[in-house]
Amino acid sequence: MALVRNGYSGFQIALHWIVAVLIFGAWFTHDGMGQALRQRIDLDLSGLDGATLHTMMGGAAFAFVVIRLIVRLKRGAPEPHGSSTVRMAAIWGHRLLYALMILAPLLGAITWYGKIEGLGDLHEWVGKTLMLVAIGHLLMAMLHQALWSDGTLMRMFSPSKD
Repeated sequence: MALVRNGYSGFQIALHWIVAVLIFGAWFTHDGMGQALRQRIDLDLSGLDGATLHTMMGGAAFAFVVIRLIVRLKRGAPEPHGSSTVRMAAIWGHRLLYALMILAPLLGAITWYGKIEGLGDLHEWVGKTLMLVAIGHLLMAMLHQALWSDGTLMRMFSPSKD
């Protein structure tokens, strides 16, 4: 079981923002990936041949998410603020976010490296869902700051001393 902390470490905060930038970067570079996959299949490319900015950002995001998850499990994380309903929503929201951050790049890698064109639509759907959940995550953090002033948003800007 993970430890409960008052806040995040500087390393956890850095990992959070690196993952956020990579996920948004992968999102904004996904146009044309269906065509790139078909070309990869037609030319019988393998390994990193034909890699795109989208595939590189997705792979990097996956690697940093795994590191982030390991650090979170070892170091712990602060308890969510709010009522029991809000806390439960935060816990399940984070679980969903982590699941999508792992599933989207995994499906992308299987699609790309396995040359399984049929998985592309599922990867795209999971990616869209990830973006919606990530935007919801951002909006909830801003809501915590604006409505409740409980410090939830600021925990991702200032490292904890514990």
